[in-house]
Amino acid sequence: QVHSVESGGGSVQAGGSLRLSCAASGRTFSNYAMAWFRQAPGKEREVVVYIAFAGGITSYADSVKGRFTISRDNAKNTVSLQMNSLKPEDTAVYYCALGVLISRERNDYPYWGQGTQVTVSS
Repeated sequence: QVHSVESGGGSVQAGGSLRLSCAASGRTFSNYAMAWFRQAPGKEREVVVYIAFAGGITSYADSVKGRFTISRDNAKNTVSLQMNSLKPEDTAVYYCALGVLISRERNDYPYWGQGTQVTVSS
């Protein structure tokens, strides 16, 4: 079993920045791909970015390319998401997910954190 806990959410004005972190525990962290998903009210949960086991492969949603950056530290069992130039449409609950597959599909990630709220005001 793998457990993950997100932190770093909050409220910010448009154009601002936030940094989310996900701390994982349980099985060997470096064996898992990790992803950030988000879910806005009334919308489906969507992938924001995912990163492979060793960090060499990353893929971003078009809506966040050039603004968000994912990084992972396998020695510390953490993955971070630096979010810059935030927009009101980035407002959502952000979830950290872990899975064996390197995938953009939520069903490929069996382990989820509880989520952290990000609110961007205009």
